[in-house]
Amino acid sequence: MNLFEKTGKMALGSRLRLLTAKVTEDASKIYGLYDVEFSPKWFPVFFILSEEGEKTITEIAEEIGHSQPSVTKIVKEMITAGLIEDNLKSKDKRRNVVGLTKKGQQLSDEMKVQWQDVEGAVENIMNEASHNLWEAVAEWEFLLEQKSLFKRVQDQKKLRESKEVEIVDYEPKYQSAFKSLNEEWISTYFEMEEADYKALDNPKEYILDKGGKIIVALYQNKPVGVCALIKMNDPIYDFEMAKMAVSPNVQGKSIGWLLGLAVIKKAREAGASKLYLESNTILKPAINLYYKMGFQKVAGHATPYKRCNIQMELDLNNQR
Repeated sequence: MNLFEKTGKMALGSRLRLLTAKVTEDASKIYGLYDVEFSPKWFPVFFILSEEGEKTITEIAEEIGHSQPSVTKIVKEMITAGLIEDNLKSKDKRRNVVGLTKKGQQLSDEMKVQWQDVEGAVENIMNEASHNLWEAVAEWEFLLEQKSLFKRVQDQKKLRESKEVEIVDYEPKYQSAFKSLNEEWISTYFEMEEADYKALDNPKEYILDKGGKIIVALYQNKPVGVCALIKMNDPIYDFEMAKMAVSPNVQGKSIGWLLGLAVIKKAREAGASKLYLESNTILKPAINLYYKMGFQKVAGHATPYKRCNIQMELDLNNQR
């Protein structure tokens, strides 16, 4: 179709709906061809009851992949048509089930010839086609079960937007952003502490002049994320990754990930072998990010922060 040639793959849903509509329209005509008064949407419920016998609404819904309200509506329509009866007692007498009436059972026997003809017609189409639609649909169902189309689009959006992020070295003009971004997240979850004020008010004195680094993430040329690499006077750790902050207005663009990778690169360039950080487990996205980068939990290191309840390290020798 000309429309789909223009839209490309983004109109997949529309194209599938159109194909479904064509098949459903023909299905209605096919029932008429066999003098059967039957709605195509009843088929999954009817087939399950025909092949497997009485079932509860919940069991039917789970087996055909429909919602319970949807199955309930179909069952009510089929009860009206005299094909199904409900409030049947199961063998254990504890569950109400639905099943085919005598009329429904008779119709099931009559429709088996129709089903054979439909099966043959579909086989003919598959033999004429270059691609096996039935197998392709099964494969797509499996892949979308593993990762939904929504999640895949979300990932594409994040990937595209992350390419618009630029990581740059700190300059004095970014001092206000360095402070405000950190104050924002700290004040949201905790309280600012003396160590925070020292580093944020005087980053040159407390970080840069001592051999540390600060990097800034720019999005659309605006500073939206920061992170520091603080030199440590410690026999185990060379540097601490600290003061990572990303504006909530741009979260979801992998900015934290990009900042972390940039800081790790800076640490390697400085000859570091182990990197240290402190955080709080209430910050679940941040903790997950650190684990993803390769950090592992450690304990017993002295900390100046009351909010710190987790310490982590990254062995850079194992990350090369």
